[in-house]
Amino acid sequence: MTTPARVFTLALPPGLKLLNANQRIHHRVRAELTSAIRGAAQAACSENEHMRAALAAANPGVVLQKAYILGVLNPGSRRRLDPANFYPSFKAFVDGLVDAGVLEDDDHTRVIGPDMRLGPVIKGGRLVLIVQELTTEQHEAFQISTEQWTQPLTAVTA
Repeated sequence: MTTPARVFTLALPPGLKLLNANQRIHHRVRAELTSAIRGAAQAACSENEHMRAALAAANPGVVLQKAYILGVLNPGSRRRLDPANFYPSFKAFVDGLVDAGVLEDDDHTRVIGPDMRLGPVIKGGRLVLIVQELTTEQHEAFQISTEQWTQPLTAVTA
């Protein structure tokens, strides 16, 4: 009998200033915002009772060996947005999970994602990560073999 995959939902606090790929800001300001998001991610881990218990049980190791991460941007207004433009914020959020001990690293051998989506409007806006544990087999199913990339493309006709 297989154990069901663990799923953790972690949210940054509404109103936290986020990084956007379209911003042109000074590198020091970018570093400060990145640090704030990483710190908020660590706080979100310690405030989530399920994650806190998983961190305690895994100590001194990591909670998850492999994971799929769905990132949800809850905008602060109804204006049109491209969630992928918030990749710097999603990246800092995932880095905060590594800092907290949820994952050993966030490279392609351990993490699929973050897959960024637009969620419902939340006053102040926020980011949410839904982190699902993957088995090695599930993780490998996401990988594309080099053979698939080296084959010539063929036109599909209707």
